[in-house]
Formats: sequence, structure tokens, C-alpha cells
Amino acid sequence: MSDPTPEHRARRAASFGARAAEYAQHRPGYPREAIEWGLSGVTGTPRRVLDLGAGTGKLTLGLTALGLDVTAVEPDPEMRAELERAVPSATSLAGQAERIPLPDGGLDAVFIGQAFHWFDVPEAMTEIARVLRPGGVCVPVWNYEDESVPWVAEFTELGRDGARRPASVEDLRHVTHPAFESFECERFRHVQRRTAESLLETIATYSIVIVSAPEESAALLDRLRQFLAANPATADGEFDLPLVTTALRARRR
Repeated sequence: MSDPTPEHRARRAASFGARAAEYAQHRPGYPREAIEWGLSGVTGTPRRVLDLGAGTGKLTLGLTALGLDVTAVEPDPEMRAELERAVPSATSLAGQAERIPLPDGGLDAVFIGQAFHWFDVPEAMTEIARVLRPGGVCVPVWNYEDESVPWVAEFTELGRDGARRPASVEDLRHVTHPAFESFECERFRHVQRRTAESLLETIATYSIVIVSAPEESAALLDRLRQFLAANPATADGEFDLPLVTTALRARRR
């Protein structure tokens, strides 16, 4: 399940709509503390925000809960349909990071949940700068399993099967753009209540699993199922899956 070519990577980036309902049901949300940390980088009071590459609205939901005026931009129609069901109060638009369908300078913040590593980053940063006002912020965030917990590290290594975790956090935090100050980084620990089957449903929404041959995906999920059945922390009903949200924050000059 490696990721050797740009064509394969493009297939992965476009794959999520096939599992949109499962993505909406099983992917974790984002802790309020991470969202508030991102917003605290704004000069002045944030009111108008964009969730860019919004998927099924996991981050959109957290932004609307803070009483913000939220627009969500998502290219995949199946993902966008789930978003519109989940967060009807948000304005939902078709679009992508490199061509944002919004006017210049109207936003206080642009959030990106689990998507920044799929963008053409230099082009997307120019577009994000265009729609942000000076003093606004760009806030990419990612949820990952907390590999400081030994069983979680073993589980994620087994599930990775040679595939590299997206380089998003460690590499993209060093992205520079003349319209932005340097990225800051912060991490927030939280948990998601799971069962073995709901966790496997989440793994099945990962792009590397969606685009792999069915027999490869089935074999991977079977190995993970056996691990969860044998692991004392996960073998008996519900358990807390430890997560880390990594957030970046860069202010528009």
C-alpha cells in the first residue's frame, strides 16, 4: 500500500466521496481548544471564517458551535452533501483550495481540517492570502492517533503497512509565503469513544485503503481486527482512542 506516483496520490485525494457516509459517521471531530487557539491568532475579533476542503463538515461543526459565520468549500459533491446534512447553518460551496469561490479580503480565518497536504500548497497559500484580510489567520489542523500510547503506536504501525504518514505537519509547518508570517504549531490531546468495529470503519475511510485492491484492504483490516481482539485495552466493548490534534497557525501580513 505504498504511494509511489503523482497519479496514485491524485486518486487518493479524490477517493473520499466513495466513503462519504462512513467518513461522516466515524471520523473524529476537533477539540474546541484547538479551534480557539487558531482563532486567537487573529488580529481583532474573528467573525467570518472559511472551512477549506471541508469534507463532511467535521471542522465546520466545531466552528459553527462558536457562533461564527462559517462558509465551507469542498470539491466532492458526495462529501458536500454529507456536510449540508450535518451543518445546515453553514454556507456550502463547491470549490477547491487553488480556486476559492469567495471575494478578496472578506475573511478573518481560513481553517483546513485534514486536507492541507492534498493542496498545491504554494498556489493554495496565494489564494488563502487573497480571501483573508490583513491580520487574519490560516489554520491547518490534523487529527492523528496518539502514538505516545504503546498499543496505539503498535496499531498504527501495523495499519501503515509501509505507507508513509502524510508529511503535512513536520514538513508543511515550514512552508513560507510572503503574504504570511511564520507558522506556529500547537498540539491538543483528546479521545474518541470507539469499538473495534467503529475503529475499523474509520480505517476503511483512509484514502490508502479506499484505492487499494480489495484483497489488500481486506487483509489489512483483518490484521487490525485480530490485533484489536487480542489487545486488552480494546478487546472488550467500548474504549477511548487517544488522539492528538496538531494545529498550525500563520497570520496574514
